[in-house]
Amino acid sequence: MSFKVFFRRGLLLAVLALAPAAAQAQTQPLTIFAAASLTNALRDVNAAWQKQGHPAFRAVLGSSSTLARQIEEGAPANLFASADLKWMDYLAARKLIVPETRRSLLGNTLVLIVPADNKVTVTIRPGFDLMKLLGKDGRIATGDPAHVPVGIYAEQALKKLGLWQQAKPRIAAAEDVRGALLLVERAEAPVGIVYSTDAAVSRQVRIAGTFPADSHPPIVYPFAVVKGGDSPAARQLMQFLAGPEASAIFARCGFKVGG
Repeated sequence: MSFKVFFRRGLLLAVLALAPAAAQAQTQPLTIFAAASLTNALRDVNAAWQKQGHPAFRAVLGSSSTLARQIEEGAPANLFASADLKWMDYLAARKLIVPETRRSLLGNTLVLIVPADNKVTVTIRPGFDLMKLLGKDGRIATGDPAHVPVGIYAEQALKKLGLWQQAKPRIAAAEDVRGALLLVERAEAPVGIVYSTDAAVSRQVRIAGTFPADSHPPIVYPFAVVKGGDSPAARQLMQFLAGPEASAIFARCGFKVGG
């Protein structure tokens, strides 16, 4: 057997060996890495997407910071939906998203929650008595201010209101916003700072007050196709997420559509 013939056969064998893997890749579901606060909305969006004849997409949910770092480390994702600009910018700076697909689609509101049986209502303003709500040993459940978007927004708001120094030692830092919600649902924390959309999905908590819009930067959810998972199907899903049907679902779930 000549080298020429062997090379041709080797090339053919290589192509044949790769073909099943390529076919398998095409049948893999699209994966969106998304902020935990999008959990319920994406479930409904997924149902609408499937009604249009598409296979269900896979949602990996958690803190935007954790998900962004996982994408940086090579985790397979087609889209990323962050609960703040910081972590989308983080991936953009590392050239890990497709810039022209980036869209700020949603907004949200920061609220103070308490267990449902606590009927207290507060006006959140500079110097309001947050410590009274906490009692002697109570803590404030929110995302870890070191990296979780809701915790970052909470810290910014409390600083603006002149409350951060007294609140900081009482923070119960959760891995994401749903973790913070759970602490209040279980009455493990008497107070939580979460998004209004998260409070809305729980019967175990109620909103005691809303943070003034000017106490923190706008809560913005940017979406983008991930460079390593770019495909026509991924871009089609991105279009759907930005389209009228998905927008109506997000609005019904309490998000501000349009960022």
